[in-house]
Amino acid sequence: MKSRFALIAALMLAGIAVPAHADGVVTIYAADGLHDGTPSWFGDQFEAFTKATGIEVQYVEAGSSGVVDRLAKEKSNTQADVLVTLPPFMQKAAADSLVEAYNPAGADKIEARDRDAGGRFYALVNNYPNFIYNAEVLKQPPAKYEDLLDPKFKQKLQYSTPGQAGDGTAFMLQTFHAFGSKEKGLDFLKKLQANNLGPSASTGKLTALVNKGELYVANGDMQMNLSQQADNPNIQIFVPAGPDGKKTLFALPYYIALVKGAPNSENGKKLIDFLLSAEAQKQVSVVAKGLPVRNDVKPEDENYKKLQAMLQGVEIWSPDWMGVLSGLKDNVAAYNSAISSN
Repeated sequence: MKSRFALIAALMLAGIAVPAHADGVVTIYAADGLHDGTPSWFGDQFEAFTKATGIEVQYVEAGSSGVVDRLAKEKSNTQADVLVTLPPFMQKAAADSLVEAYNPAGADKIEARDRDAGGRFYALVNNYPNFIYNAEVLKQPPAKYEDLLDPKFKQKLQYSTPGQAGDGTAFMLQTFHAFGSKEKGLDFLKKLQANNLGPSASTGKLTALVNKGELYVANGDMQMNLSQQADNPNIQIFVPAGPDGKKTLFALPYYIALVKGAPNSENGKKLIDFLLSAEAQKQVSVVAKGLPVRNDVKPEDENYKKLQAMLQGVEIWSPDWMGVLSGLKDNVAAYNSAISSN
């Protein structure tokens, strides 16, 4: 099943025609993460969905911004039915009228904080940004952000690019918060550039590099990195502290939405309903190693307990995502200016 999804995605990305408008097909554009691991949550759920409905799933994966950019380019000839991406890129998709309101089955089980007030998108899997390190090379992870400036990390550290990847954008926002201001955060990122290997549009691709020791440290997110550990046994997760000694994080959920003008809109609705169902959500922590979004799903599995343990001693804060979106262009421009002036 996984190889078929990969083949279809490869054909679509290469511009080769696939039967995107067939009655028994649904196409999902998704940020990387939920198809990682063996088994993967997306893989299992797509297989179960096809078995239950007879509808084949066409899966296309890219960075958080990349899937939204592709939707925008295809606006006059929409190919996707369902979008899954991270903030603030889902908010951007909504602001640009690339997704439309839909009230999925079970929406009343999703807290107001986890859905758009206008019903245009809903949290699918809750998640948090973090860092990973190679535990074979480093016996202890860097304790603070400033420790990442150590010369031993020169060309051995990489993070996904703010403005292109959701996790990279999250890292930029987290540095602003950890250092107490945008200016101080940019000053840190400017210094960090001396160790940064270079830009990366996808966070998921950094994991294998850390596992092999080509990188010592990279950014990531808890759900994705936990899913990747089975295939990448050298990686471990850590959360560095800010200059004040506090560890802080914010929720970075995968959001799901119905694409506006979707060629297979009804199939898209069915897939959204399926992925937000109690049965599918019960497998989020078990398989995806993320946190379910339904308030009637109460996990008790070991992965859920592990996630909760990772968040012990971490202060959770909440970004104003609409404010992040409105300031994103200026913040990314300021970031690019800071690292280029190093």
